[in-house]
Order: sequence, then structure tokens, then C-alpha cells
Amino acid sequence: MTIPIIAAFAGALLVILQAILMLPVAMHRIRNRIALGTGDDPVLERKVRRHGNLAENAALFIVVLALAEMTVVPNDVVRNIAIIFLAGRILHAIALSTVSGSHGADTGKIFQAFRAIGAFTTFGGFLVLGGYILAGLF
Repeated sequence: MTIPIIAAFAGALLVILQAILMLPVAMHRIRNRIALGTGDDPVLERKVRRHGNLAENAALFIVVLALAEMTVVPNDVVRNIAIIFLAGRILHAIALSTVSGSHGADTGKIFQAFRAIGAFTTFGGFLVLGGYILAGLF
């Protein structure tokens, strides 16, 4: 069994991104005295969703990426999936930083595209990793 270096590197980048996305949420809460929830503040809601969406997906991805790297998936494949996932998560976070990307306003179609790419790369990364592991094990 090998040590999952690629997963460790990707995990380090994702945890740094998570910290970067956490900071604006905390600062907004302090500045506007909102302890829990979003207080019907659409800006805070967008920041919370941007942070939360990464949290919802990154942890499971890294665990499965590490399992893939340690078992049957070639390292080149693991590396490429990790790069695509990371790029998608960054684009998704950028998209949710805007009203256009988060709520589909008519302006800024590029941010809507970023969000779609981010969602697709997350979904695709999960399917490809799962598929490779199942195919390799059976």
C-alpha cells in the first residue's frame, strides 16, 4: 500500500480554500451581529452557501481520492481527477461570490457557467472515482 501523496496535497489545498471561504462568513457575522443562521441577509447567505458547499463535497472527495490512490486507480488518473475537482471547486466558489452566480441574475453569465462547471466537475469526479474503484476491485 502506498501513502496517498496526491490526496494529501489536494486535501491541503482544499482545507486552505475552506479556511479562505470561512473567514468572510465569520467577519460578516461579527460585523452584522448575526450569531446563527443568516438573519435574512442575502450576502451572508451567499457566503455561507459558498463555504458550506465546499464542506459538503471536499471531505468525501478526499477520502475516496485517497482510497483510489492506495488501491487500484493509476496515479495519473488520480492526479487528473484531483486537478479537475480542485479547478471546479475554485470556479464554483468564485461563482457563488456573485449574485449572478448564486441567484442566476441576467448579468454575468460567466459566473453561471463557473457554477455549472463546478457542479459538473464535482459530480463527475465522484462518478469517475467510484467507477474506477469498482472496476478495479471487481
